[in-house]
Amino acid sequence: ISGVRNIHADHAASHIGKAQGIVTCLRATPYHSTRQKVFLPMDICMLHGVSQEDFIRGKQEKNVRDVIYDIASQAHIHLEHVR
Repeated sequence: ISGVRNIHADHAASHIGKAQGIVTCLRATPYHSTRQKVFLPMDICMLHGVSQEDFIRGKQEKNVRDVIYDIASQAHIHLEHVR
């Protein structure tokens, strides 16, 4: 956008965009859950024994928190790549 032509800047911007997308998805989870929608990776949910219904019902048990933590950790990894 600003005319910067640098492979490192492009790489950093890519990771920042991925981190922002992940965080936006997490932040929107309560909103979407009230509308019977869950847009979180099911492989991570299944790893912790969490179903879409758990999010829709608003459960806040440890395994649900662990799913959120694992997904947020992926955003953190992208930010670490930027640094």
